[in-house]
Amino acid sequence: MKVTVCIGSSCHIKGSRQVVEQLQDLVRENNLGEKVELSGTFCMGKCQQGVCVSVDEEFYSVTPDSVKNFFEENILSVLK
Repeated sequence: MKVTVCIGSSCHIKGSRQVVEQLQDLVRENNLGEKVELSGTFCMGKCQQGVCVSVDEEFYSVTPDSVKNFFEENILSVLK
C-alpha cells in the first residue's frame, strides 16, 4: 500500500509535518513497515482541502487531529 502525504507549502502550514510523523509512528507501532510505503510529494492540487493524503491513488483530507482515525479506517482496516 502506497501512502503519500503532500508536503507542499499550503499543506505544510496546515500540519503536514505532524501528519507524516504520526503516520510514521502508527506504521511502526502496528508493524506495517513491510506493507506500507510512506512517502511525501509536493502539491497535489487540492490545497483547499487541508493536508492531502493519497492511499493507492485515492485522496483524503487529513489534519493532525484526525490522523489516528484516518489510519484506522483507511490503512489498518484494509491491511488486517
